[in-house]
Amino acid sequence: MTKKLKLLFRILALSFIVLILFLVYQGWRYILAPNVVLKNNKTYLYIPTGATYDDVCQILETGKYLRNIKTFKWLAHRKDYPLHVKAGRYRLIDGMNNNELINMLRAGRQAPVTLTLRKFRTLPQLAAFLGKNLEPDSAQFIRAFYNEKILSHYQLTPQTVITIFIPNTYYLFWNTDEKALIERMYKEFEAFWDSARMARARSLQLTPVEIITLASIVEEESNVKEEYPIIAGVYINRLRKGMPLQADPTVRYAMNGFQIKRILLKHLNYPSPYNTYLHQGLPPGPICTPSIAAIDGVLNYASHNYLYFCAKPDFSGRHVFAKTLIEHNKNARAYQQAVTNWLRKQKNS
Repeated sequence: MTKKLKLLFRILALSFIVLILFLVYQGWRYILAPNVVLKNNKTYLYIPTGATYDDVCQILETGKYLRNIKTFKWLAHRKDYPLHVKAGRYRLIDGMNNNELINMLRAGRQAPVTLTLRKFRTLPQLAAFLGKNLEPDSAQFIRAFYNEKILSHYQLTPQTVITIFIPNTYYLFWNTDEKALIERMYKEFEAFWDSARMARARSLQLTPVEIITLASIVEEESNVKEEYPIIAGVYINRLRKGMPLQADPTVRYAMNGFQIKRILLKHLNYPSPYNTYLHQGLPPGPICTPSIAAIDGVLNYASHNYLYFCAKPDFSGRHVFAKTLIEHNKNARAYQQAVTNWLRKQKNS
């Protein structure tokens, strides 16, 4: 073999090695090289319901999630991702490569939303909270909450649907729609009402919805959890005697006047089925989403003979309880005098 032929073979061999190294590098750059870059605390990628592959690319480009969109598109087509776009909320990691990103998106491996339900007084408040944390907006949730066709499947009404939203922490996918949310919360509601709680409710001759309705009044009456069973006992005594509940929080709810600190005589005749000064028994539904402590406070109410209670004059937030109206009026006068004295001091200071 001549020197020229040997040189040619060496050049070809070297060229082949260079080509192989180039292909390996390109493969690494397109598939395994870090490509996700997170800026401005953008940890999650949101792909809306109904989004197409082009929409996903637009979201990635607009949000500047990738160093190189071209390499993403190249691998996406080879992994058939355009035909497998799935909506959802995806957690991104800085430095993810295209292969990791596409595998996650193609499989629909979402990061659940941590939904911590607190106390809500009205459906619009609840809908606004859900609209901030899940894909459907507040208007979609409101429409579902008033959709009798949807609610009738669960034997709920617009007045009682709020009972299934028991304050707790739940994990849901971001793109859970309003119907699926009601289905999920109803299952959580059923799980909450286990055999022990149901037995307690039956012993009170009240349904779970009625228990939660009463618990919502108890919740609004006091911030002291230790008082929940005692206050519940007062209202249960009133129900059993056929007395009106005369609960001030129901008047505030009826008037949508949650800022009202003291219920006056002029408020007591406000026309509403929620006004328990005008209507005997429980209101049509809860006046808030009561805590589990308030619900269990009703189920495990304190057995006593109290029929009345009012705030203590020491402004501790606690209450003093009474068995008779005469005793209650005395307690009420003591509290009113304490308020008058406090206002006088504020005026003179």
